Amino acid sequence: MLRPRMIPCLLVHQKGLIKTINFGNPKYVGDPINAVRIFNEKEVDELIVLDIDATIENREPDYTMIKNLASECRMPFCYGGGVKSLDQAKKSLI
Repeated sequence: MLRPRMIPCLLVHQKGLIKTINFGNPKYVGDPINAVRIFNEKEVDELIVLDIDATIENREPDYTMIKNLASECRMPFCYGGGVKSLDQAKKSLI
């Protein structure tokens, strides 16, 4: 029997985590690094982080944030936001 997998999806807005209802009325809920630490303790199966500002602001991914989150993360980590080229995707993996 397959066990359920826990895969939280975190929304990053202006370098902080937000919670929305139907992607509207965002509420600040904390720092992304602290959230990763909490999910490490909870032993979640995977973590998804979406920078919802990067594409709208037409900027590249925040590579420093990706590096900091990935170094703290103890589970598979997925990032989305602002990736428009293969070079940007490769740079995100370093």
